[in-house]
Amino acid sequence: MPDKFNEVHKFINENIRKDDTLILAISGGPDSMCLLDLIIKYREKVNINIIVAHVHHNVREESDQELIFVEEYSKKNNLIFETMKIEKYEKDNFESEARDKRYEFFDKLQKKYKANYLLTAHHGDDLMETILMRMVRGASLKGYSGFEQILKNDNYSILRPLITVTKEDIIKYNKLNKVPYVNDYTNDLDIHTRNRYRKYILPKLKEEDENVHLKFLKYSNLLIKYNNFVDEEAKKALKKVYVNNTLNISKFIKYDEIIRVRIINFILSTIYNDDIVCVDDKNVSDIHNLILSNKSNSKINLPKNKVAIKSYNEFYIIDNKEKDNYSYLFDKKIVLPNGKTIEKVEREESNSNYVCRLSTKDIKLPIIIRTKQEGDIITVMNMKGHKKVKEIFINAKIPMVDRNTWPIVTDSDNNILWIPGIKKTKYNKQNDEKYDIILKYY
Repeated sequence: MPDKFNEVHKFINENIRKDDTLILAISGGPDSMCLLDLIIKYREKVNINIIVAHVHHNVREESDQELIFVEEYSKKNNLIFETMKIEKYEKDNFESEARDKRYEFFDKLQKKYKANYLLTAHHGDDLMETILMRMVRGASLKGYSGFEQILKNDNYSILRPLITVTKEDIIKYNKLNKVPYVNDYTNDLDIHTRNRYRKYILPKLKEEDENVHLKFLKYSNLLIKYNNFVDEEAKKALKKVYVNNTLNISKFIKYDEIIRVRIINFILSTIYNDDIVCVDDKNVSDIHNLILSNKSNSKINLPKNKVAIKSYNEFYIIDNKEKDNYSYLFDKKIVLPNGKTIEKVEREESNSNYVCRLSTKDIKLPIIIRTKQEGDIITVMNMKGHKKVKEIFINAKIPMVDRNTWPIVTDSDNNILWIPGIKKTKYNKQNDEKYDIILKYY
């Protein structure tokens, strides 16, 4: 038994206990068959339940034979065998979709068998490839760490026992222990990014140090520790700055940038849930810049038809639903799309901007209630000249998301009579003047 597998055996002994139920992701390749052989041998010492999970990716003719190979090997070794065939792919990113479907399958098996662990055959070379690819592509602090040897989920943990050995170590183990396996020729094709790293970059690093994969593992573990620390600090800050799905900007900007960025990532993960992979570093950077900008009201579009909005001291993300403009003929009472009401009343003592008094001699009926239009202007009560409605919204600090649906009251000649709750116009009458219409906004 190669000495390099001492750490692998130690990891298995420390993490897998008597009567544990394990799901093993087995493709039939050299890595997964090495893992399966190790666990079968461990079963000879400790009673454990093994479920072999094989995914038929349905992209190569050889996949049918690989399924048969893994199934027969499982039966020969008295193992429970489960398989799933991916019938079709709907996304552009094959690798991402295949991974999603695999883990959906594993999750179902975990629930079916109440498994404690899912074991995958990721090894040291896989870790190096992942870290290097993400360095070149760009990632978060956690992304740069690659993947963890133990990843705890809600109901089970993912274990990667082979992370301390390389592909070469695995091939030697299989040869020494006469472990059968199949080869996937696509692993040698240069069209795949990971294959190019595997074939051309990793060998150069190993020329410098044959155990360089252990240096990458140390680097990965260090980043994971730092990432976990930052996560905990950011979670504490999140509770203080993000309430009812709204970010308090004045509190947010007091934190260091690394905490601010992590807070944004937490918010995005809440908004997008399982679709978080569609959000990238640029989206996070754009949001951060938006929040810190000098603009009082601004917004940016995000994936999945979401929109990020800064409105004075608040920031939030909502569905980017285009709301139809409305225009209603007013009679006595109307409930508006924003949930508020405009009603014609007989008496009202208030002189606030929520009440408007009009004379039918000064306007052309019928009264119309509509949304704002490009170029809208009004003559503000007790002021000379005109003022743009757009400027009135800005001065009143009306959130951008509300401006498009705010009611504008006009006569049939399109003269603006009133902006409910905000401004009265020259058409408004004082209590001691003659009027025959009283409108109330509530």
